[in-house]
Amino acid sequence: MWRFKYVGLLIFCLGAISLFNQGCQHGFSARLLTAADVQHSDSENNAKVSTRNTYQYYVPDPNRPELQPLRTIRVNVHFMNSVDGTKNYGPDQAPEFGQKLIDGANDQLRKNQKMWLPLGNETPVLFPNYQLKLASSEGYEREGGIYCHHDDNLFFFVSTGRNRNHYSRDVIKEYGIGLDSILNLFVMPHHPDSIKSESYNVTTSGIALGTGVKLSGIFENGKQAYSSRGLVNHEIGHVLGLNHSWSGNDGCEDTPRHRNCWNLSKDGPCATEASNNLMDYNAKQHAWTPCQIGKIHAGFAREGSKSRKLLVKDWCTKRVGQTVIVTVDETWSGAKDLSGDIVVKTGARLQINNRVSLPADGKISVEPGAELIVGPVKLHNACGYTWQGIEVLRKGKESGSVSFIGQPIFENTSEEFVKGISSKGF
Repeated sequence: MWRFKYVGLLIFCLGAISLFNQGCQHGFSARLLTAADVQHSDSENNAKVSTRNTYQYYVPDPNRPELQPLRTIRVNVHFMNSVDGTKNYGPDQAPEFGQKLIDGANDQLRKNQKMWLPLGNETPVLFPNYQLKLASSEGYEREGGIYCHHDDNLFFFVSTGRNRNHYSRDVIKEYGIGLDSILNLFVMPHHPDSIKSESYNVTTSGIALGTGVKLSGIFENGKQAYSSRGLVNHEIGHVLGLNHSWSGNDGCEDTPRHRNCWNLSKDGPCATEASNNLMDYNAKQHAWTPCQIGKIHAGFAREGSKSRKLLVKDWCTKRVGQTVIVTVDETWSGAKDLSGDIVVKTGARLQINNRVSLPADGKISVEPGAELIVGPVKLHNACGYTWQGIEVLRKGKESGSVSFIGQPIFENTSEEFVKGISSKGF
């Protein structure tokens, strides 16, 4: 028995055109797949791949952007201040500074740099394929995702000493907005008493706590918002599942261990062991490796993950120019949230070994002489909308070939597809 789930969150009117009798394109006739069309195999070896620890499957292919569309993370920015309003940017400066803080982080993402380590490396330089976007939660639209708070008990950040509070979540619990779906950045000054001490080093630092990030020293250093872009991206990197690389195994072979030098020097160890990686403590923090990018996108693709909940759900419905056309043999071992149809062209074979979400009203088309193999995985619309299903195209006596390995799960498919795959043909 096939397992089907379909949610009636969105029903598309197909008019008078039946999916079983679509018009001809390029001399092809098309109809939805039926049970009689399917070849079966009980072998599930290598047919299903977990989204965990398989980061190579999630590294974006710059030549196939439709396979992994740009992801957008919703963020907001909170400026914590004293009641007298003298310890941080106020309502007049905060909106512009907060926007520039996000703009700077996005600019750095777009300008990913080559890794310094190891010396002589040939590590590819790829666009990390995600951006940040200011977002307001329901009921807070007027602020536009930038908030100013005045609280003498919670406005400050202390990272050392017996009164340190950098691990405390109190300010996040009290002032966080939309924490279930928005990444909250808290710009917090150092404690006034700490700053008075001549021995206290007023530096920029941060800490990631769930979907809240605390950032300190940004106001006191008096620099432009752009100068804190590395700090912002570093802490967000932690939220997205990345670890420091200098002190241990971060799960990536392209981020070697090192001495954690702040910057390059003319001589000594730091002349050859300084890093520019985002997740190290250094003056640059402007390099993401393919593995790190893969780890981030594996988290985006994992249903129920913390980072996935922060994304703009732009995979629900179709987007222009996002049709995935398969022209050579491909195996998809990473989960995908697509924004267009899938077309397997004549002479090509596509094997799906992990979850795939199709947009509302989307479909998979298998041309004559093409082959589709679906493992024991889920094909669905991740937003609960209805997608059409799989159609086979025919020209003369030749049609597309579809095989199931084990028992695929189809969710949110059209009633026509459910009836057809449950029947024995025309």
